Amino acid sequence: QVHLVESGGGLVQAGGSLRLSCAASRLTFTSYAMAWFRQAPGKERESVAAISRSGGMTYYADSVKGRFTISRDNAKNTMSLQLSNLKPEDTAVYYCAAAPATGIYSQASSYAYWGQGTQVTVSS
Repeated sequence: QVHLVESGGGLVQAGGSLRLSCAASRLTFTSYAMAWFRQAPGKERESVAAISRSGGMTYYADSVKGRFTISRDNAKNTMSLQLSNLKPEDTAVYYCAAAPATGIYSQASSYAYWGQGTQVTVSS
């Protein structure tokens, strides 16, 4: 069973930065497209960013473009999300997800495997 573990969440002031990591195991990492999603209280889960198997293609939600950067290290089976210029509306639980497919996908339904999430809280 694919295992995904997020880390790096925390409490930060508006304008600050965080780096989230997702460690993947029990899979051939290079065969999986990866993504970050987030879910705020009372809201639906939404796509944040996605990255192709090689890392050559990336996708960002409009709300995070220019502030967040997704990357992956296929040698270490890890994916990261650099969050900069954080805003209170970025507060959410952030999840990493994996899909055994080519391309990149923004829909949650495309992803078969999910981590347990890491909390990001941005204070104003």
